Amino acid sequence: MKLQPWQEEILAREGDHKSAFFKHFDHHPSAAKYRTMKPIGKYIVINTIEEEVETSSGLLLSAEDSKQLRYKKGVVVESGTDVSVIASGDTIYYDKASGFSLMINQKQYTVIQERDVVVVV
Repeated sequence: MKLQPWQEEILAREGDHKSAFFKHFDHHPSAAKYRTMKPIGKYIVINTIEEEVETSSGLLLSAEDSKQLRYKKGVVVESGTDVSVIASGDTIYYDKASGFSLMINQKQYTVIQERDVVVVV
């Protein structure tokens, strides 16, 4: 992993000790983009999964037909502080009309509420 200039400065000043690096890590302005996100309350951050829908006869549905389905599939990135049943890494189905999208560190995530999850796979 390539270190940022400010990281190299800390290690040069205090030696090659991980504790020295982590002692200063949270106080540096650039460190915020390396912290993990933590949803509050009953919110869940997910990555949506675009899946091909296949009928029982083996036909693949078009994108237009699959938009008519009520539920979408996603993978949980992080669960909120009040969510106890759903954990990071779980694959879920949720109501596609719920939630909203946002960008965090140039990556798009979807945020939904726990009540919008219908199935944990």
